[in-house]
Amino acid sequence: QVQLVESGGGLVQAGRSLRLSCAASGSLFSLNAMGWYRQAPGNQREFVADISNRGTTNYADSVKGRFTISRDNAKNTVYLQMNSLKPEDTAVYYCNYRSLLSSLNYWGQGTQVTVSS
Repeated sequence: QVQLVESGGGLVQAGRSLRLSCAASGSLFSLNAMGWYRQAPGNQREFVADISNRGTTNYADSVKGRFTISRDNAKNTVYLQMNSLKPEDTAVYYCNYRSLLSSLNYWGQGTQVTVSS
């Protein structure tokens, strides 16, 4: 089992920044990726960004140039720096941890991000 603890959500005005953190613990995988998904009310959960433990990153088109994902492998922690936030970024953000060698993946409990106009 893998446990994920998220932090850093909140209420912010459009144009400002927030940083999300997610720490993983438990039976971790040697080859893994950590990432973020989000779900707005009435919408399906969607991919935001992820990063492998080797540093390979992927971003959704909607956040490219505004969000930056990074990780500290020594702390098993992933960060999402969100700049130039827009009201449409409002959602519950979920941390995801997955094996790169199997279909195993785990989810955090979610953290609310609200961007006011």
